[in-house]
Amino acid sequence: MPNTQLQHRVVRTLASAQVLNGVGVAGTVAAGSLLVSSITDSETLAGLAQTSAVLGAAALALPLARLTARGGRRLALSVGYISGVIGSAFAILGGAHRNIFLMLIGTFLVGAASAAGYQARFAAIDLATQESRAKQLSFVVWGSTIGAVAGPNLMDPAGNLAEFFNLPRLVGPYLVSATTLMCATIVIQVFLRPDPYLTAEKQAHVINKKGSTKAALAHIRSNPKTLFAISSIAIGHVAMVSVMVMTPIHMAHVDVTLRVIGFVISVHVLGMYAFSPLVGTLSDRLGRIRVIQIGLVILLSSTLIAGTAAADNAVQLGIGLFLLGLGWSCTLIAGSAFLSESVSLEMRPASQGASDLVMNLSGAGGGALAGVIIGTLNYGWLCLFASIPVIFLGIFSIRLQRNVS
Repeated sequence: MPNTQLQHRVVRTLASAQVLNGVGVAGTVAAGSLLVSSITDSETLAGLAQTSAVLGAAALALPLARLTARGGRRLALSVGYISGVIGSAFAILGGAHRNIFLMLIGTFLVGAASAAGYQARFAAIDLATQESRAKQLSFVVWGSTIGAVAGPNLMDPAGNLAEFFNLPRLVGPYLVSATTLMCATIVIQVFLRPDPYLTAEKQAHVINKKGSTKAALAHIRSNPKTLFAISSIAIGHVAMVSVMVMTPIHMAHVDVTLRVIGFVISVHVLGMYAFSPLVGTLSDRLGRIRVIQIGLVILLSSTLIAGTAAADNAVQLGIGLFLLGLGWSCTLIAGSAFLSESVSLEMRPASQGASDLVMNLSGAGGGALAGVIIGTLNYGWLCLFASIPVIFLGIFSIRLQRNVS
């Protein structure tokens, strides 16, 4: 099968799996927090669900990368999705029996499905040419849009399904996630053939497959391009997460309805995913570094617009949050493409796993630090602090661009 035809099939398969993965994972975010709060009778502990999920995604990033190196993308993605199915089962048991430990084990393993979703974007470019690499990756990222929008909106019918089985309503989204993640596994197993990573290895005549994590980390430290790519992904993510998670808290300080808050977050999600193909196309045409720089300017604009908005100014906050998502999209897509082409094929899985590990840990740390800043200062100061690493990354990009040219 010619590479072009195979690549189109790979991207369609991965995008389809991402839709299913997105529906399953996105629907559990709110349900997980509400379940933990219900089980513990504490709103303070509600954040444990999302924290556990993020840690699960971080913990599985490197193991899934090692599975890719050993057995290809089909094996790694399937293991990630199946872990999410098992996690959904634990969460259902934890919710039904009001057992917080089972619940947190469940959310941790559902995080593994998120890790698989992140690595699916790299699978899209194993066989892509340099001229179309970012665009191919962006189509898989775009597939997350449907899931991110549809998942939370299925909470009510999912609750009805849970009641049909005499289960608490809040475990309904986990019934949906178990089903959709199993379907995603079947899609990957049936249609992701031949395996894109193994095919790329065969075509490149790779003999040494010992692209270990240790070797990859050493390569990242010594390679400015790779270090910049991972920094772009991580810093874009930490800026996005730290501002996004605290925006509802900021708006809740005044009399703003949940519907208005939900609308602002929906606009933010639109910025994150809806324009992914456009961002990918621009990245291929203008270059990775240039699009990352555009993303950094957009991120700085978003922190300025959101940081100066009053808590009840939904329009200004909506514009700021939309730009926050769009800037994140630029750094993620262009940074991911730049990372993949700055390392050798045998080093890709380990480097990509390290990138996702750093991204998830940065997001978790940024979210935690954001809470401290909001508690001691205010939302405006949070946006200011979020812009500082973005500025330093911009300086790094200018220096790297001079060296490359």
